[in-house]
Amino acid sequence: MFKPVEVRALPKYQLWLRYEDGAEGKVDLSSLVGRGVFAALSDPGKFAKVHIHESGAIAWSEDIDLCPDALYLQITGQKPTDVFPSLRRASSDA
Repeated sequence: MFKPVEVRALPKYQLWLRYEDGAEGKVDLSSLVGRGVFAALSDPGKFAKVHIHESGAIAWSEDIDLCPDALYLQITGQKPTDVFPSLRRASSDA
């Protein structure tokens, strides 16, 4: 798992993240906000309460969180098989 060490809410429902390995960048969440469980984040004040949960998830509450690995892949532009070599081996065995 990629460990986030800092997260900040930005305007227009974007997040800035920095990871333990030095990777950092922005993620646009505007397409999620207002939909399903993310409806609560339509309020910019609630969106601004983003934090790193003790589990490592990027969270706003116990009910709303995002996988830090998925966000890492978005920031770095990598594929799961690039960062999890065992996935590459598993797919070639099939």
